[in-house]
Amino acid sequence: MSNVNATIDAPRAGLGWKLGLWAAQILLSLFFGASGVCKLILPPPTLVLMNVNYAMDIPHWLLLFIGTAETAGAIGILLPALTGIRPSLTPLAGLGFVALQVLAICFHLMRGEIHGLPLNFVLVALAAFVLWGRTKKAPIAPR
Repeated sequence: MSNVNATIDAPRAGLGWKLGLWAAQILLSLFFGASGVCKLILPPPTLVLMNVNYAMDIPHWLLLFIGTAETAGAIGILLPALTGIRPSLTPLAGLGFVALQVLAICFHLMRGEIHGLPLNFVLVALAAFVLWGRTKKAPIAPR
């Protein structure tokens, strides 16, 4: 069987897969969008009050970098897929969130902050799901 036939014969993603991927993308966009904007506009002492315990322990430029990465990822996980313009950016945003969460897990483990790790594991799983789903299971065709 040639490579072309394998692509044609590949099973298509059903409605459940597509809805699950959209739900994951929306959740990731909302979570990281809110988190990123807060890191960009709120002062570190206010973030500490919001349980971003490390906000005063890292350089301010790093906090702004994380906020920028989260905000850009929130846009990239949703907008390219919605518009059909460069939808290949959506799985890349998922990859960025996976990397961000792996680093966050390591950072929090080093600080002994295990109370928030379940959320980090959920976020890395959702991001990996979008990465895989929009690459292999239900990619979005460009317009």
